[in-house]
Amino acid sequence: MLKHSIRLLLCLFFIWALLYPFIQTTESVIEPEVEKKAKPHVKKKEQPLHNVKLPKFSAFADVKDKKKAFFDFIRPHVEAENKKILQQRATLEIALMMLQYDEPLNSKQTTQVRTILGKYKLPTEINTISLTQALRRVDIIPKEMALMQAANESAWGTSRFARIGLNFFGQWCYKKGCGMIPSRRNTGAAHEVAAFQSVRQGVASYFKNLNTHAAYKDLRSIREDLRRQQQPLAANKLTYGLMSYSERGEEYIKELNQMIKHNKAYFNE
Repeated sequence: MLKHSIRLLLCLFFIWALLYPFIQTTESVIEPEVEKKAKPHVKKKEQPLHNVKLPKFSAFADVKDKKKAFFDFIRPHVEAENKKILQQRATLEIALMMLQYDEPLNSKQTTQVRTILGKYKLPTEINTISLTQALRRVDIIPKEMALMQAANESAWGTSRFARIGLNFFGQWCYKKGCGMIPSRRNTGAAHEVAAFQSVRQGVASYFKNLNTHAAYKDLRSIREDLRRQQQPLAANKLTYGLMSYSERGEEYIKELNQMIKHNKAYFNE
């Protein structure tokens, strides 16, 4: 009797075990995985690398007002640099004339001349040859050309490089940390776009670049020829010495000359 009872219980257990999955009413609930929303990326505003308060050129609705504001801002720095160069040139011309007439330079003149030669990356030995060579470099950049290059390279003062680094002429530098890294710089390139602490510093660097760099030797030759012929240093003639300034070459020169032609009314206001 006991054996039959045990067998019955075992049979009932196995039947229950087989039927359990089908009679289970409580389902385990799997919590849905909540997708975590990524926080929107907020681009950090790039802070100026200088303390100069610039006009907000992008805020001008009227093109004429914008151009006038831009030229009024840049022109005094260009004129001041040209004035300084003319003074340096006069010092060299007097020294050259004295040497040609066998007149010795005094100690003050000697110091002034050597300082100028050094600034223009020339040997500091003073003689008629070195001074003649120096006069090819120590000369003005036509105001019209400088203003139009500033407008062209800085998009009328609105470019990132102008606003952040006071670089209105698109000048490069090659020492790490010397300026701003271009967003579209080619892989493997090491150049940066130079940053300056003042507008005058940037303008002076532009003048020095054109007056000393080997890439602009043609510009200096054109200028020297115009001097020799006693002709005005016309901006639309010197632009042909800027072939190396832009990868666009002749198209860049053509564009500059068009800009010079169409903006004459603003140059002397």
